[in-house]
Amino acid sequence: MSTSAPAGSGTALDALPLRDDLRGRTPYGAPQLDVPVRLNTNENSYDVPEPVALAVVEALAREVRSLNRYPDREFAALRAALAGYLGHDLTPEQVWAGNGSNEVLQQLLQAFGGPGRTALGFTPAYSMHPIISTGTGTAWVDGKRGSVAGAFDLGADDVAAQVRRHDPDVIFLCSPNNPTGTALTLDVVEAAYAASERAVVIVDEAYAEFARTGTPSALTLLPGRPRLVVTRTMSKAFALAGARVGYLAADPAVCDALRLVRLPYHLSSLTQAAALAALAQAPALLATVEAIREQRDRVVAELPALSDAGSPLRPVPSDANFVLFGGLRDERATWQALLAHGVLVRDVGIPGHLRVTAGTADETSAFLSALARVCGDATTPREQQP
Repeated sequence: MSTSAPAGSGTALDALPLRDDLRGRTPYGAPQLDVPVRLNTNENSYDVPEPVALAVVEALAREVRSLNRYPDREFAALRAALAGYLGHDLTPEQVWAGNGSNEVLQQLLQAFGGPGRTALGFTPAYSMHPIISTGTGTAWVDGKRGSVAGAFDLGADDVAAQVRRHDPDVIFLCSPNNPTGTALTLDVVEAAYAASERAVVIVDEAYAEFARTGTPSALTLLPGRPRLVVTRTMSKAFALAGARVGYLAADPAVCDALRLVRLPYHLSSLTQAAALAALAQAPALLATVEAIREQRDRVVAELPALSDAGSPLRPVPSDANFVLFGGLRDERATWQALLAHGVLVRDVGIPGHLRVTAGTADETSAFLSALARVCGDATTPREQQP
C-alpha cells in the first residue's frame, strides 16, 4: 500500500486518521489486463446466451419506470426463486441475498463477528475471508490445512482440534476450496460445528455447481443446525459476475440477524429483476457447466506431461472451475512469461504454484501451449510479477 501520493493528487493515506489495524495493508485486487486469454479470476468464459440476455433486458426495462420507488426491501420474489433453485426443502425464509457473496459474508461478520471476536479459517483458502474479517473489526485466526502429495487436505479431527484450540466466534470452511479446488467431506463440516457450542460455521460453496458427481453439499446438513450457513453465488456457474448477486441458506434466525446490519434497500430493483430473469433461465445458463468441467479435467490430465527444470507439473484434482498446479521453480517468473504469451493466470501466493481458470476449449489450448513453451524455453525472461 502506498504511503505517499503523487504531487497534486491529494492527501497521502498515512496523513489520514485511518484505523490502526488497516495501516500497511494491501487491498484485494486481481490484475485486470487486456490480454487475449484471461484465466485468472475464475469467471465463466462463456457469454450470457442471447435468449437469456434478452430476458434480462426485458425484465430491467419493466423496472425502469418505477425506479423512483425503493426496491422490495425483503426481495421476497428473489428469495423464493433461490429457494426453489437450491431445493433441499428450503423455504424463502431460509434464504438471504446480497450484492455478491462477499457482501453476504460481510453482513455475516457484522452480525456475528466484530471487535473482541475472532474468525477462524484454514489456509490456503479464499483470500477475502481474512480481508472481510479485518474490515469488520474481527480478529483473524489463520488455521492450517495439511498437504499430502499436494492435495491440501483438511480432515475432521484436525479441524475439530483447531476449533477447540482457538475457540472462534466464526468458522470459515470452503468447499470446493479456493484456490486448491478441493471439496470437503461432510464429516469435516459436522466436526467443526460439533467442536464449538457457539461459533457460526460458514461453508462457502461458490463453486458448488462445478463439483464432480457425488460431491456432497453442506445444504444437506442445515436441518437442526441453526449456526450453520451455506453461501453461494451467481457469479460463476451462472456467468453473472458483472451482476453481483450472492446468497446464503441458513436457519431463518440467521436472516433475522442480517436484517439488523444490512443497509436499507441494499439490493436494487434492477439487481433483483436481473437475478429473477436469470433464475427463470437457469437450464440455459448452466448449460456450460459440463463443458467447463471437461476443460478443467483436461488441464488436470495434461499438465503432468509438462515439467519445469526437470520437475513434473503437479495439478491438484479439482471440483471447481479452476486448477491449482505446482512443480514450478519460480511461479512469479512463470506468471510473467505466460503473460508475455497473452495468457493471464493467477499467482495465489503459494510457492511453486499457480492457478488457472478452466475456460473454453480454445482458451485451454492456448494456456497449455503457452505453458509448454514457457517450461521448455530456457531463454524465457524470468521477470518478477508486478
